[in-house]
Amino acid sequence: MIYELRVYHCLPGRLPALLKRFDTITLKLWEKHGIKQAGFWTVLVGSSNQDLYYLLAWDSLADRETKWTAFGTDPEWLAARAETEKDGQIVAVVENSFLTPTSFSSVK
Repeated sequence: MIYELRVYHCLPGRLPALLKRFDTITLKLWEKHGIKQAGFWTVLVGSSNQDLYYLLAWDSLADRETKWTAFGTDPEWLAARAETEKDGQIVAVVENSFLTPTSFSSVK
């Protein structure tokens, strides 16, 4: 199992739009494509309250490539993303890292 940590740095004031999109659109499409989320977080105390952090769980990098590509090219996702960004771009920068648990991690 590998985990993908994704950090979305939103444009000022656009975090609520991103959260709504995940809640009402993205998670349903991920389910359709077999994408498993392992948690979502916003910043309570820290350098930016306009960031969304989340983890995705993958069986392998090949699993990630197959499922993420299918999601990213899904016409339903492309239309929904365009509709939710009709008032402007939501995310300024996306960072992602692939993580593997240590031998002593409580998450395997």
